[in-house]
Amino acid sequence: MAGNSFGTAFRITTFGESHGKGVGVIVDGVPPGVPLTEEDIQPEMDRRKPGQSDLTTPRKESDEVSIQSGTFEDKTTGTPLMMILHNTNTISSDYNDVLDKYRPGHADYTYHKKYGFRDWRGSGRASGRETAGRVAAGAVAKKILKDRGITITAYTKAAAGISCESYVPEQIEKNPMRACDPAAAEKMVKVIERLKEEGNSAGGIIECRINGVPAGLGEPVFDKLEADLGKGILSIGAVKGFEIGEGFGVASMFGTEHNDEMSAEGFVTNHAGGITGGISTGQEIIFRAAVKPTASISAPQKTVNMKGEEVDIVTEGRHDPIICPRIVPVMEAMAAIVLCDHLLRFEAQKSLQIS
Repeated sequence: MAGNSFGTAFRITTFGESHGKGVGVIVDGVPPGVPLTEEDIQPEMDRRKPGQSDLTTPRKESDEVSIQSGTFEDKTTGTPLMMILHNTNTISSDYNDVLDKYRPGHADYTYHKKYGFRDWRGSGRASGRETAGRVAAGAVAKKILKDRGITITAYTKAAAGISCESYVPEQIEKNPMRACDPAAAEKMVKVIERLKEEGNSAGGIIECRINGVPAGLGEPVFDKLEADLGKGILSIGAVKGFEIGEGFGVASMFGTEHNDEMSAEGFVTNHAGGITGGISTGQEIIFRAAVKPTASISAPQKTVNMKGEEVDIVTEGRHDPIICPRIVPVMEAMAAIVLCDHLLRFEAQKSLQIS
């Protein structure tokens, strides 16, 4: 009922607030015997943590993950895996001026209407910091998937009105935008730096490619693989749109164009994005997500306070002028969690089949 858990066979529950004592995740369903230490998880946390460049929030958090349960002698036990990251650099006073005002683009108003009160310190549970737990869980899922030859690569496809024109995967982690086109990345950075000076922010599109997925993952009818991917990706706070394969482009295509014909060697095309009938085809899974501009901007805006009075608002504090670079590892994590969940369900079903 509370909406803090996700998954079936591989199930995660995140906890914590932006300015609380810490954030983390409980993962249930991790198979026993998987080699796992903090060193396996930390690289993913480092990709998500704040303060990586001038395009991210200057808030300094080491985001050192600590495994509290679920392992013994550096291997998973099959019991719930609990991981926590302590908050060490909170400055709640940054939010004193907005504690009774609803910030445009934030969950302040809706959280207040739902719960009757809200944690105004850095957005509380609605903060992007909640995703740290997802990334920790995703690192575990990635490790399980990698052992089965499955890889996940996400990157910035477009941002601040600039689109990538080439796909150079080895350049993704070498530019501050995590863009797949280094030339486009330079243009993005220039626009975003200008927006930052103006107290504004930008949005973008993240694309994700998944390879090595066997045919057969996905469940009928409501647990279709793309439906769960869509739910997982759309559950990320800044994501406002999701499409897979040709996505919204199918509306202007004909059946002769969109249908993926087959030959003796396999599929000829991949307009469906690697999933048909809600079940993986064995092809590359490719999807995209639309990321909104960062809601916290210092440009003056109009809003109302908790009394319903019209007021001006300026959101101070430490914020990303664009969320795309740091949302890349979050999207990979959610994709990994979904795939790991469906993979374990698939393997369980196969083990029960009678030959």
